[in-house]
Amino acid sequence: MSTAAAQGGDKPALRKPVFTKVDQLRPGTNGHTLTVKVVSATPVPGRARPGATTTTTTASPRAPRIAECLVGDETGAIVFTARNDQVDLLKPDATVILRNAKIDMFKGSMRLAVDKWGRIEATEPASFTVKEDNNLSLVEYELVNMAE
Repeated sequence: MSTAAAQGGDKPALRKPVFTKVDQLRPGTNGHTLTVKVVSATPVPGRARPGATTTTTTASPRAPRIAECLVGDETGAIVFTARNDQVDLLKPDATVILRNAKIDMFKGSMRLAVDKWGRIEATEPASFTVKEDNNLSLVEYELVNMAE
């Protein structure tokens, strides 16, 4: 802690983000900051949560909007699960900065996500080409319990 912060003066300096490349992502990790380009965005049909009251004629207004977006950089690609307002930011060919992103596991494969503790920012169009042939979401992982 800096001496100014210890004396109740200035706020502590924010750490400069360390940008991660897509090919460095691993299962069960979080706190990633990446600059990625959106390759494609596929809306996932909305389903209301169990127990939510719905009528037969209209979809529930509480059903979350979800899109699976293939995002990536020059090192690889990964599926990003965009929720609600994030869907509007992640359009094909958009370049975004994902702050405090985490890896979720879905059916044995990695998915990138930004929850309420993270942020998505639109940024200048990237000059790189996404390396789609290194799709980390196509790698299947298996949870192995190690004997102690």
